[in-house]
Amino acid sequence: MRFRRNLLGSFLSFVVVIGVWQAIISFGHVAPYVAPTPLDAWRSIVTNWSHLWPLTLATVKETLFGFVAGATLGMGLGILLSKRRFVQRVIYPILILSQAIPIIALAPPLVLVLGFGLTPKVVIVAWIVFFPVTVSVLDGLANVDRDLLTLARAYGASPWRTFLVIEVPSASTSLFSGLKIGATYAVTGAIIGELAASSGSSLAMFQHSQSAQLDAAGVYGTTLIMTAVGMSWFGVVALVEFFTTPWKRRSVARRAGRRI
Repeated sequence: MRFRRNLLGSFLSFVVVIGVWQAIISFGHVAPYVAPTPLDAWRSIVTNWSHLWPLTLATVKETLFGFVAGATLGMGLGILLSKRRFVQRVIYPILILSQAIPIIALAPPLVLVLGFGLTPKVVIVAWIVFFPVTVSVLDGLANVDRDLLTLARAYGASPWRTFLVIEVPSASTSLFSGLKIGATYAVTGAIIGELAASSGSSLAMFQHSQSAQLDAAGVYGTTLIMTAVGMSWFGVVALVEFFTTPWKRRSVARRAGRRI
């Protein structure tokens, strides 16, 4: 029920955004070369779809590989820093420093080192994703109920079993928050990578060419595709969270029952 409500809320939000967009164009008398109507942007997507879909597929591929790499690295680092305090004191400032580097400034050096192709784009996406996941895992594991850990040790539970049965479920909310942030921004990294490292056609370069031709409908249509890719990854992570954390739904149901 909660999942359906969230889905309905997302759909209504989309309708509101489209309605506001159309209202601004209609009542503000905005010129078509400045901003198209939602229908014109959609028509541009349909008209150019034979050219856009392989570019979109390439962006999805870059985002997928980079997100998986960044999420895996982030979870591993988060667990390591949580379990080894000395490593945390040494590595954590370096992680913060790594995020102080503007990602747009990082792309050209990566291209020089890794060349034009898929690899630098995947690295850029992973660079964006791993930090929020690392911080989320670290915070989640730091806030596990200490009484539960003490009880587990008193009953002779092994550190590995304690980690799987108590710490992982307790940190899951923070983990998925970081994954959702990373999934939303992953497409940003892919687009930056395409602008810096594409030797041929890409979704970002297609939008750039449409902008050079003053094709506002093409520019906005491509932006809609990029937005859809980012929101789709967010939805995938939300679905994974829904199916892998059933205890959250049970706890919500118990609280609702008590209120009744």
